Amino acid sequence: MTLQEQMDAFKKSFVEQAPEQVLKTMERAGESLRNSGIATRAVQVGDKAPDFSLLSTAKSEVSLEALLANGPLVLSFFRGKW
Repeated sequence: MTLQEQMDAFKKSFVEQAPEQVLKTMERAGESLRNSGIATRAVQVGDKAPDFSLLSTAKSEVSLEALLANGPLVLSFFRGKW
């Protein structure tokens, strides 16, 4: 099963089980985000990230450059507030 198929199955299962009010709230939030134009300012697949460093969970500094030295990686960005 591909990742897309897994995601589609998860969404279908969630929609079947979630309360209607939750689904309506999520749809309104999604519509609000689409209308805000945020997608036009968001990082896109294939965009190059500037080098940066962050603290790991072990409190040691880790840089993007050091991680890339081990091979390709995926950066995932999470919106901080719903």
